[in-house]
Amino acid sequence: MGQDIDPFRAISLSVRAHELKAEGRRILHMEFGQPSTGAPQAAIARAHEILDSDAMGYWESRPLKERISRHYKESYGVDVSPSRIVLTCGASPALVLALATAFAPGDRIAMARPGYVAYRNTVRALNFEPVEIPCGEDVRFQLSAAALDALDPAPQGVIIASPANPTGTIIPAGELAAIAAVAKAKGIRIISDEIYHGLTYGPEIHSMLEFDRGAYIVNSFSKYFSMAAWRLGWLVSPDEGVKRTGAYIGNLFLTAPSLAQHAGLIAMDSREELDGHVEVYRKNRELLLETLPKLGLARIAPPDGAFYLYADVSRFTNDSLAFCLKLLEDTGVATAPGVDFDPVEGNRFVRFSFALSTPEIEEALEKLVPWFAAQSTR
Repeated sequence: MGQDIDPFRAISLSVRAHELKAEGRRILHMEFGQPSTGAPQAAIARAHEILDSDAMGYWESRPLKERISRHYKESYGVDVSPSRIVLTCGASPALVLALATAFAPGDRIAMARPGYVAYRNTVRALNFEPVEIPCGEDVRFQLSAAALDALDPAPQGVIIASPANPTGTIIPAGELAAIAAVAKAKGIRIISDEIYHGLTYGPEIHSMLEFDRGAYIVNSFSKYFSMAAWRLGWLVSPDEGVKRTGAYIGNLFLTAPSLAQHAGLIAMDSREELDGHVEVYRKNRELLLETLPKLGLARIAPPDGAFYLYADVSRFTNDSLAFCLKLLEDTGVATAPGVDFDPVEGNRFVRFSFALSTPEIEEALEKLVPWFAAQSTR
């Protein structure tokens, strides 16, 4: 029998949100980390051309891999051969590939808590042992080199994320370098989830490849490129992992969707349109940061990037799932309970996604202000 894992509770909450929508309710979806915008217009136009001219099939786009390779050189000053890049059906299969090809059953994989729910659950489902490192306000909810170094015995692997989900916090270059140094000294393989690169609001962002050429890098077209439904991502593996990664993806997943690969190539050069989305997120972030403290949500993780605000709601509840369900039923605003991201302390946190249009954020706040004012405090 396979390993038992926890459900992704935001999914069940979203199911309820869609039920309410089917009943005629107005629902504002702040529960998932997905852009409300579609793919870039030029990418959509290219997809129409391909649909009209190409029957398509199993395929891995060499031009797309070369374009991603150029992206690493242009953005981070890092040389990545296209042969090290595997195109995947989104970031989730990329994470599975990295874990399955880099580690053996029973290996211990460290990660920050709070962190993306699928890290812990995917590690467990693949018969590895998750080692969650509590990361609170004192370390900006992020993994540190000191915390990794303190683990005894040292884990075989570590997953880092910068910007992180659910907090949006970014690991500075110096700390990334220190993490890489600890990992090298202790033989710890790094998996770096860089899916939110491109979505930053001030701090400079770096790829772990700048500090550790042997790291596995997970990325996707779902966030910055606004192509969540196209199911396209990629994995950069170290040179020694290329053959094994190729064998695994061929057997487990075949190839990424051909249509998405054609569109993704064009999306990579649609920066002006995509950067316009980031400016919308920036405005939404400012609106939430201005308003949420007035609702009694003054303790918020520093949202350096991504499109989330992770807020402490312990003033109102000790059950974030029940709190989010009540908020949804009463107002039509769907949010994500902190217990998805932190099984220990997440009962007192809620994640708000601001990847909506600004009018939708304004509408949500109009609903949230009187609702929070009516809630009793603990």
